[in-house]
Amino acid sequence: MGKIFEDINWLKFRTHSISDALKSDKGEYVRLLGWIASKRAMGKIIFCLIRDGSGFIQVAGKEGITDEKALDAMKRVSLESTVMVGGLIRDDERAPKGKEISVKEFKIIALSEKWPITKSAIKSPSFLYDNRHLSIRGRKAISIMKIRSELIYSSFDFFKKQGFHLINAPTLVQSACEGGATLFNLNYFGKIAFLTQSAQLYEEAAICAFEKVFVLQPAFRAEKSKTAKHLTEFWMLEAEQAFATHEDIMKLEEDLLCHMISNVFEKCSEELRIIGRKFSPPDPPFPRITYDEAREIAISKGIEFEWGGDIPTEAENILSKSFDKPFFITGYPLSARSFYHMADPKDERITLSSDLIAPEGYGEIATGGQRIHDYNTLLERIRKQELPVESFSWYLDLRRYGLPPHSGFGIGIERLLRWICGLKHIRASTLFPRTITRINP
Repeated sequence: MGKIFEDINWLKFRTHSISDALKSDKGEYVRLLGWIASKRAMGKIIFCLIRDGSGFIQVAGKEGITDEKALDAMKRVSLESTVMVGGLIRDDERAPKGKEISVKEFKIIALSEKWPITKSAIKSPSFLYDNRHLSIRGRKAISIMKIRSELIYSSFDFFKKQGFHLINAPTLVQSACEGGATLFNLNYFGKIAFLTQSAQLYEEAAICAFEKVFVLQPAFRAEKSKTAKHLTEFWMLEAEQAFATHEDIMKLEEDLLCHMISNVFEKCSEELRIIGRKFSPPDPPFPRITYDEAREIAISKGIEFEWGGDIPTEAENILSKSFDKPFFITGYPLSARSFYHMADPKDERITLSSDLIAPEGYGEIATGGQRIHDYNTLLERIRKQELPVESFSWYLDLRRYGLPPHSGFGIGIERLLRWICGLKHIRASTLFPRTITRINP
């Protein structure tokens, strides 16, 4: 067991975060609390790289300068131990960020056992995800999660400035939103209930109270897929707006995405450098192609699929690699969309809906469109798709009490993050991924 040292009131010692210490002047005395990210010795000098939530800094202990007890603690300390460090800031071009701490104090707060994440271990993705509770401390994992955090912060900032209200929707539901085949079901006091696939239906109810709403919460899809872009539990950023057309909602998606990515580039440049990701934020407007045009491109590349079906993954990958920034595919057939999508008045075979596709082969990151707001039209669609009318009674009821034309969309946070960070697999985009083969840790 890791040993806890309780001989000091260590909470009173912290005076700086690492990010603050890196801004300090030469000769200033600082005290930090953090973890040992790496350690090495060169002659009579011991170097440790210290990590806290704000960053990394090198500290150096030297015989004759560092207190003897502190130097002994530096010799004994192990990777990922929790420590308190005090010392003078000094400039050193060889140190990360050009600054290091000349150690005067060094106290071990919690001594770690031998760290299992070795250089050989990191070559095994299975080992890293089996030990995800530990491997999230790695530099790349930390950087990806900080970028994720900034994406979410910036989305809230965007929606607030646009006059949207944050709401929450149930996780336990009794009706499907995206098709019954991908539902997780459970026993709810003797009744069948499901884990939500989307908050959309509840957002549609809320727009009659708030006009513009958004949510960020988990969604669950029981898709038996082992692709690099599927999770069974993921986070959805969804928005719904009254009196908005499909065109309005595509413009909103463009503006939101550009705002989020610009914020990441402004505030997470160091994290992007650490993960080795280089690309320029996209500028609106985003290109648009129709479903028919997308199908023609796929067929020209040797991938054929019947009109009316969803675009196959292989075709989507080819389309995605044909653009250098996000683009919309519009005009999906009714048969390829959920029951609530509004038909195009100019062509009743297709819907006023779209998918937002990331470039470079990353594929779909968002789906949006205009919803059916007429009671009889929605009832007919539910019956045609042989869905249980009683399960959607409250949703139909909205159409009887002043529901206006409206539109909305949902963005998968993990899929968006995967593209922005250039990740090979979507599981790296979340702290503790859930796939069809993984539910631990």
